[in-house]
Formats: sequence, C-alpha cells, structure tokens
Amino acid sequence: MPQRCAWCGADPLYVAYHDTEWGVPNHDDRHLFEMLVLEGAQAGLSWITILRKRENYRRAFDGFDAERVARYTDEDVARLLADPGIVRNRLKVEAAIANARATLAVRERFGSLDALLWTFVDGVPRDGARGTLADVPAETAESQAMSRELKRLGFRFVGPTVCYAFMQAVGMVNDHVADCFRHREILAVRGAAGS
Repeated sequence: MPQRCAWCGADPLYVAYHDTEWGVPNHDDRHLFEMLVLEGAQAGLSWITILRKRENYRRAFDGFDAERVARYTDEDVARLLADPGIVRNRLKVEAAIANARATLAVRERFGSLDALLWTFVDGVPRDGARGTLADVPAETAESQAMSRELKRLGFRFVGPTVCYAFMQAVGMVNDHVADCFRHREILAVRGAAGS
C-alpha cells in the first residue's frame, strides 16, 4: 500500500483524485475553468461532497464550456437551482456564470485563462515541501495576489483560500506531503518537463 496524504482517506473516489489529478500541473483552459467553479462551489463544504457531484456539474454546466456557460440566462439559473445533482446555492450558481464571462474577457486580454493564472507562480510549479498536513497553509502570498486580481477582473468566490486550493488542485504547487508517493512522482514529472 503506497503512502498517501492523509486527507484523501480510503474513499475510492478521493483516492483516485489524489493519485491521478491533484497536484498535477494543468494548462488546459477548460479544466482550469472547471476547477475554479468547483473550488468556489466547495467553499464551506467538504471536497468529497463536490467530487461526488462532479459529473453532475459537468452535465449541468455543459462540460464547463465557458462560452456556453457565459450565455446562461435567468432560465438557466432556475434550471440549475432545481438540479439536485449540484450545490443549489444561488450565489455559487451565479458566480459560476459570472466566472465564465470573466474567463472570456481574460482570454481576450491575455490569450487564455492559463496565461493569466500561471503568472502567479511565474509559470513554474512550486514545491510545497510539506513535512506534514499541518504544515500546509490555507493561503499564501501568491493565492492572495491571485484572489485580488481575479476579483478585479470580475471573478467571484475566489478568496485567497479558494485560490490556494485551486493552485494545489491544478499543480501550481505540489502540496503532497513529503512521504506521499505522489510528491516524488510529481517532482519527477516537473523535472522532466523542465529539462
């Protein structure tokens, strides 16, 4: 049995997320938009709750196609608020739509969502080098800067803690604890990509 970060426990869905996705550097705009929406939806809830609803979110939000979501109307908001497969919180639903619109504006200005977001780590994943889960911060100077800029650009539900969770999820920072088998694997991938 490989050593893992304690936060993922034994739930097969959580373990698969930990082992294959969390902390892996990602530059795909659709995935980045998805994770911004999901991390915002998670605020105040457990991540496993959102993971269990993820496929429902993908269905409800047109596969996280920002162009489609940006065109959502009041009727779409009503449809989403009636969907038991997602978190039915009006502020979070409206934030997802606002974030789609902001994503399109970012693409116009910066070329891609990826081009903007990765500037907060200078385009290079950071190694958190955390000894234990207790060493992992809730936010950092980088996540605070990301939060300020995203809010300025019209994004919602992007506080510094949400931004840091996002940065961890999409591999901007490798916060697998040092004795987790994924920590070394992600460092090796990062090293190979940089050489």
